Amino acid sequence: MHLNNTVTEFILLGLTQDPVRKKIVFATFLLFYLGTLLGNFLIITAIKTSRTLGSPMYFFLFYLSLSDTCFSTSIAPRMIVDALLKNTTISFNECILQVFSFHFFGCLEIFILILMALDRYVAICKPLHYMTIMSPRVCGVLVAVAWVGSCVHSLAQVFLALSLPFCGPNVIDHYLCDLQPLLQLACTDTYVINLLLVSNSGAICTVSFVMLMFSYVIILHSLRNHSAEGRRKALSTCVSHIIVVILFFGPCIFIYTRPATTYPMDKMIAVFYTLGTPLLNPLIYTLRNAEVKNAMRKFWSKKLVSDDK
Repeated sequence: MHLNNTVTEFILLGLTQDPVRKKIVFATFLLFYLGTLLGNFLIITAIKTSRTLGSPMYFFLFYLSLSDTCFSTSIAPRMIVDALLKNTTISFNECILQVFSFHFFGCLEIFILILMALDRYVAICKPLHYMTIMSPRVCGVLVAVAWVGSCVHSLAQVFLALSLPFCGPNVIDHYLCDLQPLLQLACTDTYVINLLLVSNSGAICTVSFVMLMFSYVIILHSLRNHSAEGRRKALSTCVSHIIVVILFFGPCIFIYTRPATTYPMDKMIAVFYTLGTPLLNPLIYTLRNAEVKNAMRKFWSKKLVSDDK
């Protein structure tokens, strides 16, 4: 930790300071968060209890829903409670912990999306070797690598945050602790740290997005050789993946690949990928996937039967 820090806590301004709007923020994001928990819980439960959802795609979807739930939980509960309070402060240590958890689960989501694209590529372009290449052991190792990579990324963010000296200003014009708003408060030249931030978070977002879109172009191109039914099913799966990728990466690239300047719209854009995407992901995957919908129906019918007994 930087030795000349005199700041022990930060004041979070949140999305708004207006008392009426704060109540609207509370009600809206409480519903968002409950919807996120419910949607992702249903997917996690359906995958764990269904015998028909045992393929690698659903193995990765399980971890995407898990990372979505944890990603949202690292931000939403505090934001919801803060909307009810007049003065919202966060201690220096809590702020650093939020930076770590926010980046850890956000980065994990990126890596899981890459693994899901890899899975679709192998399934569509190398169907005869699919079960050999994407064996349970390989999938387990890939997810473990994703967890380790996320940890390395988030520790780098924490290291950057701890290297910043804070010696007075402590008002964060945001609803969460992140490197961009913290850079505005540091009493030192942050040019080098911002370059490191762009080369870390910015590069992960941009390179991953380009890789994912390129992989889906290859996948969609290869669908020409499939039957009409095979094309329809693969296209439905890929389109849902592409929608999720664009919704998550668009705002991330906007926030993390530019100089150390903050805009008033940053908070609303951050809302979109921190709270909007984890809520939309379960809807996108379930509404466009008959197998997941059937597994959920079976789970609920079993639950209703067991409750009646």
